[in-house]
Amino acid sequence: MVPAPFALAAKRRETADTWTLELQPCAGARPSFAPGQFTMISAFGAGEVPISISGDPDEEGPLAHTIRAVGLATKAICEARVGDVLGVRGPFGRPWPLQELAGADVLVVAGGIGLAPLRPAILALLARRERFGRLVLLYGGRSPDQLLYAGELDDWSLRGLEVAVTVDSAGPEWLGHVGVVPRLVRRAQFDPSDAAALLCGPEVMIRFTVSALEQSGVGGERVYISMERNMQCGIGHCGHCQLGPSLLCRDGPVYRWRELEPWLAIREL
Repeated sequence: MVPAPFALAAKRRETADTWTLELQPCAGARPSFAPGQFTMISAFGAGEVPISISGDPDEEGPLAHTIRAVGLATKAICEARVGDVLGVRGPFGRPWPLQELAGADVLVVAGGIGLAPLRPAILALLARRERFGRLVLLYGGRSPDQLLYAGELDDWSLRGLEVAVTVDSAGPEWLGHVGVVPRLVRRAQFDPSDAAALLCGPEVMIRFTVSALEQSGVGGERVYISMERNMQCGIGHCGHCQLGPSLLCRDGPVYRWRELEPWLAIREL
């Protein structure tokens, strides 16, 4: 429950309101993490928020987090300067089950900042490229200037990741797809009999993408999603992130779609 002090070692702007921060422990070694895990980051005096780790799990060095400034705590974190100290607890949570996907075609489907929790999985898949079938990234954003890691997409493509990007709207200078992410599923090339999908993004995108995957022959037991809902303690004590019988911070944030489907179908008041 006690945050460890981490110094901001580097900071990179991704979009108008989103930054990637690299945090180095002030004492001791950097904790190891698995793709899909998160930490609780605090700006002293402003609050604490759960943020998925977005760095390379195979590399040593600072912990990378891609953060959108949308509230008091995240704005304070994003406004930190190199050398400032932030609090970090974790890593926490259940990671992406990459070892279970050996030999399969893997679709990585992300919407908006949902690419950040999937970036470590992409890097881990590419580092072990020979263990998998086709690797496909389907990524969507509201507009071209809202896309994350634009400079990395070409590099990932050269390393064996089939990349398809779409935006909700764009000007005449945009030459790519325009439309919602689920439409990309119908265009993607993969073997539905032996494919798995990793999804992260707005819940409405996840629902329609799962439907498109099921229509393409990928069953819900082979679809994994990352959920983040009102996590406040990170260790399953406070109960704020409860969804049905599950506590997302402790039992997730990564789930099989079939685990959460019955609870996500219940209308919230």
